[in-house]
Amino acid sequence: MDINLYNTLTKRKEKFEPINSKEVRIYSCGPTVYKDATIGNMRTNIFQDVLRRTLKYNGYKLKHAMNITDVGHLVSDGDDGEDKMLKSAREEKKTPLQIAEHYTKLFFQDLEELNIETPEIICKATEHINEMLEYVKKLVESGYAYETSTAIYFDISKLDKYPILSNIDIEKQKAGARVEVDEEKRNPSDFALWIKAPENHLMKWDSPWGPSYPGWHIECSAMGQKYLGEQFDIHTGGIDLIPTHHENEIAQSKGKCGKIPAKYWLHGEYLLIDGGKMSKSLGNAYLIKDIKEKGYDPISYKLFSYSCHYRNKLNFTWEAIEASSKSLEKLRNSYKTNLNGKDELTKENLEKLQQIEENFHKAINDDLNMPLAMSFVWEAAKFEKKNKEIANLLEKFDTVLGIKINKADSEIEEINEEVKELLEKRRIARENKDWSKSDEIRDIINQKGYIVKDTKEGQKLEKLNK
Repeated sequence: MDINLYNTLTKRKEKFEPINSKEVRIYSCGPTVYKDATIGNMRTNIFQDVLRRTLKYNGYKLKHAMNITDVGHLVSDGDDGEDKMLKSAREEKKTPLQIAEHYTKLFFQDLEELNIETPEIICKATEHINEMLEYVKKLVESGYAYETSTAIYFDISKLDKYPILSNIDIEKQKAGARVEVDEEKRNPSDFALWIKAPENHLMKWDSPWGPSYPGWHIECSAMGQKYLGEQFDIHTGGIDLIPTHHENEIAQSKGKCGKIPAKYWLHGEYLLIDGGKMSKSLGNAYLIKDIKEKGYDPISYKLFSYSCHYRNKLNFTWEAIEASSKSLEKLRNSYKTNLNGKDELTKENLEKLQQIEENFHKAINDDLNMPLAMSFVWEAAKFEKKNKEIANLLEKFDTVLGIKINKADSEIEEINEEVKELLEKRRIARENKDWSKSDEIRDIINQKGYIVKDTKEGQKLEKLNK
């Protein structure tokens, strides 16, 4: 069955045809590990997980690389401002290495909480400085890059077309620009490949241009080429990466080897919060741990993400997460009921289930249409007969959904005495309206592997996903 994907490069949905029929090569832009990843960041990772799972559902083997940006990402999308890693290190009074290790660990914990598969290759920017240096040297030698007193810049005038993903008119941008432009640049839109470091700069490496450090864009070009070759199948990321990071990746690749690095470019849309923008200043830059602390299984957020196509904006509300949590419980209970079901399936029943399976397959293959795919999941979950065959089908669907459908929420391992005592203390605290104490105990219970939900019937304990 054909897979069709919307390609940002061509601005249309296209039949997916891999370069190598036996293996699909994918590059995904990973986190800049200077702060916690928000649920907005995680929406992009969920969409990328569905892509992986859909390709595997269709029988493809994967070679998927994802970078960890631990140097080079400046606080501005331009070439000014300090490195985000250094800014965070200064604010938290830690070294850049400590910051990177801390937030990288938290990022992968979030992936695990959401049952998101880890790509086959994880590559850190700081471990690939030599590859980046060689890439920049090649661009300088071929005339695509030039040196100034502050950096090595890519010369966009050498390209036949720039930009090609966003279709931004850079001539109009020049005319309306209000920001200062480095006078040493040949073109205002030239971007830094390599940046010369001030004497007290914490992250710098020896180079032909003195102590310096990489720009953000060069890392993905260098690591993508190292692990996946000069041209690979799919490049993914959030929609915010189109006008700068991904445009510049393409420019660098065309300058070095004359090729656009990926055939298909897929981008996930923004997550809104209560209909508006997510922002720290608004206090709504939610994390996966916030969802857990509210008493919800993080998988509820993953299921919620399937209510909207990855190329459309998704609006997060706590009411929606509550509804998603109930849906998750219903799906898992349906699986359990069918697993133990003894109803006989007629020929007509089996044909109907086969049609549901085919419809699900068509939906995921149609540019990862998860809202449509979920309608067929529910059709199977609500099937009039209860039989193990239906449970098997739901489990097959879950190879794409990744919601751990075979984990029944109602099944809790035997609770030890310590957790029972904590639950009782929390109940008393709530009766006394000691909300601070109640929250404190909830967090302790959470650390012991459980989440507490407050229902009309009282406290409900659930085992966290592992």
